[in-house]
Amino acid sequence: MPAQLPRNPPPSASGPPTPGQRADARHNRARLLRAAREAYALNGPDVPSSAIARRAGVGAATLYRHFPTRGSLIAAAFSEQLGQCVAALDEALQDDDPWRGLRSVLTKVCTMQAQDRGFSAAFLSQFPDTPGVHHERTRAEAGLARLVRRAKDTGQLREDFDPSDVTLFLLANNGVVRDSPAAASMAASRRLLAYFLQSCPPTDGTPLPRPAPLRLGDLYKPPHRTG
Repeated sequence: MPAQLPRNPPPSASGPPTPGQRADARHNRARLLRAAREAYALNGPDVPSSAIARRAGVGAATLYRHFPTRGSLIAAAFSEQLGQCVAALDEALQDDDPWRGLRSVLTKVCTMQAQDRGFSAAFLSQFPDTPGVHHERTRAEAGLARLVRRAKDTGQLREDFDPSDVTLFLLANNGVVRDSPAAASMAASRRLLAYFLQSCPPTDGTPLPRPAPLRLGDLYKPPHRTG
């Protein structure tokens, strides 16, 4: 069985609620996280923090007490989903069949993108501003490269497949999810994934063009504004 990547908790700049925190403070924190997830799903991650505070029914000062930066709010709001991404990659690396593992992790991440547009938008925009994310991204890149190499070694993956193709695909899937009507986004994502996976096995056809110079870090875009 392949070695598992060292497991780390999902990054969150704000951390869990402080032990001994007053009940009203815990309540406000939960309302802020719920409002953030709803706002990001509807309007993307550029929603001003002040708008999220209003949606939660609290003042801006309360928001900044719990989440001093936009990045800390996004990380806390989507820490569970990010942890699921990490777990999916760890499970794929433990699979004795690397091609099955690669298919599994791509399917799980694509499903998360389609089910939660707020997470997808945040995942692709502002997670890099939070502590620990660079480490997780580096760890994920190493894990994906290992998975790709193993799938090639077992003859299940075309030799000209490059780990950057995973980034290319996730960018494409995000566009499909973002621009499709909500009712069709899951079906569109699944079809795109099927097309992609069918192109991955070894082939005697024309080689692919040179890989695009993409890394997982290129999935992330700097925030367009602060609020």
